Parts: sequence; C-alpha cells; structure tokens
Amino acid sequence: MTAIVLDGNKVAARMKMEIADRVARLQAMGRHVALGTILVGDDGPSAKYVAMKHADCDEVGIASRHVSLGVDATQADVIAAIQTMNDDPEVASILVQLPLPHGMNEEQVLLAVDPAKDVDGLHPINLGKLVMGAPGPLPCTPAGIVELLASHKVPVDGRHVVIIGRGLTIGRPLSLLLAMKRAGCNAAVSVVHTGVADMASIIRQGDIVVSAAGVAGLLTPEMIKPGAAVVGAGTSWEGKRLMSDVDDAVIDVAGWMTPRIGGVGPMTRAMLLKNCIAAAERVG
Repeated sequence: MTAIVLDGNKVAARMKMEIADRVARLQAMGRHVALGTILVGDDGPSAKYVAMKHADCDEVGIASRHVSLGVDATQADVIAAIQTMNDDPEVASILVQLPLPHGMNEEQVLLAVDPAKDVDGLHPINLGKLVMGAPGPLPCTPAGIVELLASHKVPVDGRHVVIIGRGLTIGRPLSLLLAMKRAGCNAAVSVVHTGVADMASIIRQGDIVVSAAGVAGLLTPEMIKPGAAVVGAGTSWEGKRLMSDVDDAVIDVAGWMTPRIGGVGPMTRAMLLKNCIAAAERVG
C-alpha cells in the first residue's frame, strides 16, 4: 500500500482562486480589503512568515498594512499599533505575529485585537463561538485540516480521529471542530499527549491521526492502523531542514498522508485569507 498524498498546495491554489473572485466582487463595489500585520523584534522565521502572508495577499488582491516594531518596542507600542488597525475601516483582519519578545504578555496583546478582525480565530470570543457552534472565524490550521481531508474525500463522519497534542493553535480547537455535527466533521475524537500512558495503543485505533506535537518522526509505521489517514500538523527544524511529525515510512501503511512540505502549511495560509475576506464581507 502506498498512501494517497494529501496535497495542500493543490487545494490551497483552488481556494485562492475562489478568494480572488470574492475580493474582486468587493472591489467592484468600491470596497478595499486589507490584512494588517504587526511584527515585533528581529526573529528571522517570524519575518519570513509575515513576508509569505504579504505574498499570499498580493496573489488574491488583498492589500497589506504592515507595522514593524523593533526589539525595544514596549507592550504599549504594540497595543497602540493594534488599535490603529482596529480603527482602520479598510483593515478587515489583523495578524500579530507570535512569538512576541520576552517580557510581553501575549494574552493581553491578543485581547487588544477587535474580535471581528481576529484573522487567526483564536480570540476568546471567537473560541467561545467555536464551542457554541456559532458563526465566526475558525482557527486557521484546524479549519485547513478539515478542508484538506474533505477535498480528498477522506471519510470523517462517524470515524475515530486521534489528535496528538492539545495546544491552543491546533490540538484543542481541532478536537472541538471535528466532534461537531457539521460537514466534514462529526467524528469520535481522542486527544493524547505526553501525559497519556501507552499513547501508541490509542494512536493505532485511529482511522484518522493528526499529529501536532512538533517532534520530528514521532509517528512511525507500527503506530498506524493500515489504511488510516495521517496528517502531520506539527513541524520542527533539523538544521535548515523542516521536519514533519510523521516518519516518511508511514506512507507505506497509511491510506492518505500529508507530505513533509506542502500539506498543512499551505492550507493554514489559505484559511487565513479566507478569514480575511469573510471579515470584509461581514462589514457590509
């Protein structure tokens, strides 16, 4: 058995075409759509990620509003920049790039973002909407994983999903989303982590396994039920090489599997664009 590749690049490209059409419709009505980004400090990977966001925006016709603050910026400076974007009617959504420099209270900074402009879907108000099943921006990576599975016709309804990791950005919201009675979800969900004894025995029960641990090669072939769908949502660096939580050899056991590069990452970025245009459309 060789797994079907869960090609995030292909699905994201199709999504971008749809988003570009929606942006063009707003522009035809005289509406301009912009994503506001705030970068604090001199972290190289963070700067690269923000640059990728700008490139994505250019591709679909969304403008960029960017503020870059130095390592000596204060928390008050960051919150002031957020408030300026909150007040800008053309800024549909705001991205504060994490991590923030040591000493800043990330929770207080993120709480300063207008929930209606929360492009990551992680503001407490929007997470509350997720719990309630109310409309609102969904966390980008979890929503991207659901879309990736649906686009490749991976059966999810009624299946057992095992998620490795309980973090705020992926594991926790993904477990809520997949358990909901909605299209592409309605699964039985188990969440495992380092505090769970014999984690491998639970993982082997999964019809779908999503690893968001950030441990290179964590999932090995003997841990996977033959024919299961395997999603590597966690990454780590080995020198300059980006590594997946999923060992390459899993492809010989799984039914579907994300590639080391080009699986979840492009879907996360496409979902961010989708949240941005949806926020602009909600304004009227």
